[in-house]
Amino acid sequence: MSLDPDRLRTLTLLRRVRDRIDREYARPLDVEALARDVHMSAGHLSREFKKAYGEPPYSYLMTRRIERAMALLRRGDLSVTDICFEVGFSSLGTFSTRFTELVGVPPSAYRDDAPAPEDGAAEPPSCVTKKVTRPVRRGGAQTSPDLPASAAASVRNREAPRFGPPLA
Repeated sequence: MSLDPDRLRTLTLLRRVRDRIDREYARPLDVEALARDVHMSAGHLSREFKKAYGEPPYSYLMTRRIERAMALLRRGDLSVTDICFEVGFSSLGTFSTRFTELVGVPPSAYRDDAPAPEDGAAEPPSCVTKKVTRPVRRGGAQTSPDLPASAAASVRNREAPRFGPPLA
């Protein structure tokens, strides 16, 4: 099975957008500017990005920012306000709301619950930490065949899984 040249070109452009978001997550980025850089309309970029990566570019940007914030909160040497601005948010309220939506707890509670580093203990590789702590949107969690979608999202966000029907 091979992809047609137009689809390959589109995937290449989408990868360029994703790489830019990964690199420049702390800078002011908007979908229109990202789309302009790859000569697409914002709507087309959003649709194609979601088809390729499972979430639109803005959601992907928010996920990257929250991932970085989680790492800084675990480190414990910066205030929540400093971290908010460090990862590219311009409002502490927006940061706290987005963080709580994705992680399930407010940033200060996440920092307070983070295990303190033990003296002399080796840090796990960052790729392992990122995989385990990656925030997952509650509506679009990638699921395991063994877990309901709500349980997979809860486990990924450091909450106890719920196996009953979703709460209203």
